[in-house]
Amino acid sequence: MEGRLYIETQGCQMNAYDSARMADALRERLGLERTADPAEADVLLLNTCSIREKAQEKVFSTLGRWRVHKQARPHVVIGVGGCVASQEGEALRRRAPHVDVVFGPQTVHRLPEMIEQVRAAGRAVVDVSFPEIEKFDRLPEPRAEGPTAFVSVMEGCSKYCSFCVVPYTRGEEVSRPLDEVVAEVAALARQGVREVTLLGQNVNAYRGETPDGDAADLALLIHYVAAVDGIDRIRFTTSHPLEMNDELIEAFGEVPELAGFLHLPVQSGSDRILRLMRRGHTAQEYLDIVARLRRARPGLSLSTDFIVGFPGETEADFRATLELIDAAGFDHAFSFAFSPRPGTPAAELPDDVPAAEKKRRLQVLQARVQARFDAVSEAMVGTVQRVLVEGPSRRSPRELCGRTENNRVVNFPGPREAVGRFAEIEVTAALANSLRGRIHSIEETIPNVA
Repeated sequence: MEGRLYIETQGCQMNAYDSARMADALRERLGLERTADPAEADVLLLNTCSIREKAQEKVFSTLGRWRVHKQARPHVVIGVGGCVASQEGEALRRRAPHVDVVFGPQTVHRLPEMIEQVRAAGRAVVDVSFPEIEKFDRLPEPRAEGPTAFVSVMEGCSKYCSFCVVPYTRGEEVSRPLDEVVAEVAALARQGVREVTLLGQNVNAYRGETPDGDAADLALLIHYVAAVDGIDRIRFTTSHPLEMNDELIEAFGEVPELAGFLHLPVQSGSDRILRLMRRGHTAQEYLDIVARLRRARPGLSLSTDFIVGFPGETEADFRATLELIDAAGFDHAFSFAFSPRPGTPAAELPDDVPAAEKKRRLQVLQARVQARFDAVSEAMVGTVQRVLVEGPSRRSPRELCGRTENNRVVNFPGPREAVGRFAEIEVTAALANSLRGRIHSIEETIPNVA
């Protein structure tokens, strides 16, 4: 079977990774090549996310648009994967009977067989089971698409925060063996990847089996990945404060390849709300971790997540969150107004903060974080930053772009042969969401890792 494949990805970086691996598997086993036009695709896949409000509605809106393609070309196979698929299962097909395949985050490796079953039998296939970590054993070697890449090191989460659906849609924490992750990184490096982001819903809970039967934590994995020829920058996301152990904090001081940037969700600055959220730590304990991290890596840039308007959140609770923002010195934050996720404990609590008040608090919080973001960006003007040149700029194909160590996008003029190399970029201007710069110097040679 050959043809065209269209994938629409919603949500987190784990979903982006899963979508890339789906494409790898379907290209290798069924000869499907990706297209940017859903109207010409023979297989349409929607990789869903259930974190945000009205996630299901967005899914069915997309599926409604896709029905037209199936009516015009009846052989088209439509599949839905990801967390909404995991939650809905068979119910998804009852509402959208033109869907042929429903699969969960842990069964993406079975997609080729599922699509073949649909083609052969003309019947829909649903598989939202939780096989341990089977998918990584059965997916083909990843194909690099530029000098940066995601590498999934574990699946699921066992923290059961009261607001979160992840443990129910992706299962408990399961880690990939150390050797398998390092082998995947090495394979990507041979294809020219210079920066990897290690992924997991709770990535610093990683405990991968070693060849001698012990368990490697994330700090040890980072040391191994840093030793791979060609890999010169490492990031990881998303983390939980409870798993920020001494060894991982020390890695920020010991491993120069580990970027001085960390995304460490806190969700609230109020201890009372943190207890209701079942986060397992206090605001001060979080700040103590931040202080230790900054002692290990002075100048560390910190990003986080916030939920405002959680059930029972008072104005005093919200002020405590604003105080935490100032105390922690967050450089960036993803922030959202609370909306109950079906099936979670928080969905049973009275959603008692009025929508208008949630909106007001969200605007105040975002303005506070944005002011810090803008100040840091302005302070970078005139400095020289080490940037991995990733490819053409989105704003102009005649320019290049890359990211600084603190995860800011920089656009600058430069030669195409700079792509895949590290460059020293002088920052010339700070814009609303990016930086402008000019090349100061370019890495002369790319490591020979072939």
